[in-house]
Amino acid sequence: MSKDQIYAEPLAHIQDFRFDEQVADVFPDMIQRSVPGYQSIIQTIGQLASRYQQDHSHFYDLGCSLGAASLAMRRHINATGCKIVAVDNSAAMVERCRRHLEAFRSDVPVEVIEGDIRSTELSNAAMVVVNFTLQFLAKSDRTALLNRVFQALKPGGILLLSEKIISPAPCSNQLLVELHHDFKRANGYSELEISQKRTALENVMQPDSIEQHQQRLQAAGFSESTVWFQCFNFCSMIAFKQP
Repeated sequence: MSKDQIYAEPLAHIQDFRFDEQVADVFPDMIQRSVPGYQSIIQTIGQLASRYQQDHSHFYDLGCSLGAASLAMRRHINATGCKIVAVDNSAAMVERCRRHLEAFRSDVPVEVIEGDIRSTELSNAAMVVVNFTLQFLAKSDRTALLNRVFQALKPGGILLLSEKIISPAPCSNQLLVELHHDFKRANGYSELEISQKRTALENVMQPDSIEQHQQRLQAAGFSESTVWFQCFNFCSMIAFKQP
């Protein structure tokens, strides 16, 4: 696993963050050192796939990056006639995702698509995973995607939505940000790396509050949703479609 040193040296011009070849090369290290609880979320995605699987269904991994969620689902699906569809708009991520999935044999087929999740056809879904992806879409596109996910889910299906969040309370939000920065320092990131990456993300990642996410989910038609995981300013939610 290559170490993330993308922002280790001073940059004269900090470009907007992109999921390019450079990021794809170090992504496993980057995500583990930057997102608290990431591995627990991935493991739970597998458990949820086992619990909510239905025969002859699709399982979607929207914004799949290197395919960690797809792999977790595939390990736990034993229902008949199921298929995983993994989608990402980064060619570098898709190429590596295909290689990762090919390295592990399974009876559950996975179709890896290089494309835009906002226009990907969704249907017949037992489970949809949107794992730290919605935050990179324009806010005007988020409601439309969740509406399409709800329509694609079979009765009894679920959406797993993980996101970086903001708190509407200023003191609480500042504390969560500082605790996250402490987490990154403890994982070996320097002050320069933290600062430069934050600048790179400012224009491309726009987090919402938990309340905003839950309002969107309710408006899309989900019968209920719950936050099952939160660490600092990162959380994961499950939304349910009534059986």
